[in-house]
Amino acid sequence: MKILDWYILKRYIITFCMMLVLFIPIAITVNIAEKIDKILANKVPFAAVAEYYLNFSIYFTNLLFPLFLFLSVIWFTSKLANNTEIVAFLSSGVSFGRFLRPYLIGATLIALIALLLGMYINPIASQGYNQFSYKYLKGNRKDKETQNIYRQINENDFIYVSSFDPVNNVGNSFTLEHVIDNELIYKISANNIRYVAKDSVFRLTGYVKRIVGEHNDIIERKNRKDTIFNFELEDLTPLKYVAETLTYGALIDFIEKEKSRGSSNIGRYQVVQYKKWSLPVSVYILTIIAVAVSSIKRRGGMGFNLAFGVFIAMIFVFFDKIFGVMAEQSDFPPIIAVWFPNVIFGLVAIYLLYNAKR
Repeated sequence: MKILDWYILKRYIITFCMMLVLFIPIAITVNIAEKIDKILANKVPFAAVAEYYLNFSIYFTNLLFPLFLFLSVIWFTSKLANNTEIVAFLSSGVSFGRFLRPYLIGATLIALIALLLGMYINPIASQGYNQFSYKYLKGNRKDKETQNIYRQINENDFIYVSSFDPVNNVGNSFTLEHVIDNELIYKISANNIRYVAKDSVFRLTGYVKRIVGEHNDIIERKNRKDTIFNFELEDLTPLKYVAETLTYGALIDFIEKEKSRGSSNIGRYQVVQYKKWSLPVSVYILTIIAVAVSSIKRRGGMGFNLAFGVFIAMIFVFFDKIFGVMAEQSDFPPIIAVWFPNVIFGLVAIYLLYNAKR
């Protein structure tokens, strides 16, 4: 690599890291200001709070990764343009495509980090982040994702819990109905259900089993019963909570299992799946747009480039969220919803790059 490549690549990486260092503490400070009363009221141990904000930092970084990258590239490229360094590069015989090469090398490094983050690191952080939120920050508020969970686990069995605690893995007012040809064969109910990991069994408290007979029903009652079901604990877990906390391989297996069950929430899971791939691609697209916009010295200076960059980034995030919600709440194809912003902004990148070269 030549001096030009090292010079720009170093600026690319350092500015991106500085952007994270600047914005993550601000996000943590705002979050602490909002949650400090609940943290103190619940007497949360310091170690748990420290772990929560470590997970929060990773979760927040993954959520706003494109925005941080876009602003950092515009920032240092605008400084190069204002210092007439880009004019010097191009005047020395360097083509715009050659000038762009170190940016693409930097984008490749960042894209690999984004891929690793989305596939393996962020799911772990997301699990810790959500567990802490449900345990300490939700309070007595009803969360629709943990209330009245009804699932079909196979062709004949249906389960229901009135509420589910994802931290302690306990479901309240549990019901299992076994139905064949629209006829109820038996029904199991319990005050609560808990998975005992060391014994690999489900523990039911206030157990009642009713077997429907032709003339009389058979009823079995026990204060406590340990048994095995043909479903897993994750079947009682809130939908978004599951998708966000699974690594890529586990998420693929989970989606296939849900398809075989005829789940109506496949789109929600697939949005999470496809975003793990679309985010690294968006790194390249936003890098090209940022370079094309900020490589020209303007009368408004760096302020104009930053304002324009923030505007573009907000539109990108807006499209990403809107189409994501459409896929989750309707029959809109998830793959189109996730990749559509990249396609549109990819075309914008090509147009801006063509004009920048001119």
